[in-house]
Amino acid sequence: MPDQDGRPWWMDARDEGATARPRRVEGGIQINSTRGPVARTWWSQRFLQVLESLGVGGRLARGRTYARQGQLVTFAIGPGAVTAQVQGTRATPYAVRLGVPTFGKTEWAQIVQAMADDASHTAALLNGELPREIEELVASTGSTLFPATQRELAMDCTCPDFQVPCKHLAAVCYVLAERFDADPFTILELRGRDRETLLDELRRRRSAPDESAATDGLRPLDELLESFFDAGVAPGLGQPPLAGPRTRPDALLDQVPAFPITVRDVDVRELLRPAYLALPDDGG
Repeated sequence: MPDQDGRPWWMDARDEGATARPRRVEGGIQINSTRGPVARTWWSQRFLQVLESLGVGGRLARGRTYARQGQLVTFAIGPGAVTAQVQGTRATPYAVRLGVPTFGKTEWAQIVQAMADDASHTAALLNGELPREIEELVASTGSTLFPATQRELAMDCTCPDFQVPCKHLAAVCYVLAERFDADPFTILELRGRDRETLLDELRRRRSAPDESAATDGLRPLDELLESFFDAGVAPGLGQPPLAGPRTRPDALLDQVPAFPITVRDVDVRELLRPAYLALPDDGG
């Protein structure tokens, strides 16, 4: 007796992919690539290479047809997860989830500060490009931009297929790779920072006053506006006169060269010294 999906009772649900075609989806989400490689940019290619290195890349081709036919009913990207509904042979679409850990506050603070210190990173993102240095930048915080192990990549689907990824998960990976191509901010959003939040943090850090100025004893202009036009007290007004260094009255004689002649074998400077010493000492 056939079940509600029209299959004989003896047919395992895992066998449906080999013989049955998926139900057609009107207005389904699909990739633009109709043939050849899906990934066009280095970061999208890197994502698929990572999946290959984790041992799941060889099974991605199972979902390429699904992705090109538009079998995705819904597709959403948020911090830490991509969720989708993929239409298979059954009447009810399968629920698919692709999860990765988000970066913590400390990691994001270091990443944003490094990007703020080099304006070229922000300029590249706004130009639709992901700077190659960002992988090294993220690595300096102790994290990785793309999942490095299978433990960092969760793949779940409600279909009965025991293989991971199944064709429904694989289709989501292809759509995700093409989204990465179109907008590199998507990769950062998946790790915990959406486009607007990230740009706001970058603007705030780049417009913040230089902390080194405070260590130099300088104050921001807005703290000086009340007294900016106050001339203050003229130097020396109402104060005792400045006192210079105390010197001996005959110190000048020690600065002039010796006279070429002497008086009774006595240096002329020594003859003049008693007169200089007799001058009044005014402390100047």
